[in-house]
Amino acid sequence: MEFRTRQTTVHFNAAFKLPGLDMVQPAGDYRVDHDEEQIENVSRQAWRRIDTIIHLPAINEKGSKRQMLSISPSDLDAAIERDRQ
Repeated sequence: MEFRTRQTTVHFNAAFKLPGLDMVQPAGDYRVDHDEEQIENVSRQAWRRIDTIIHLPAINEKGSKRQMLSISPSDLDAAIERDRQ
């Protein structure tokens, strides 16, 4: 089975909160990785998302350290939609 990671960037105009995090995140650009596996036994190439990870700044850490949070795509989409309103 083949695996791949697609990277995208999401932009938040205002501070936002995600499920699973106690702290509000600052506005800005955030990298999101979409891990996918290839679906076998189909007549054309198809991929299924198996994980979505958002990269966040590490709170209370100096330097360029970051933390990664596995998030459901629907929670991420809801946060993006709230930001657009």
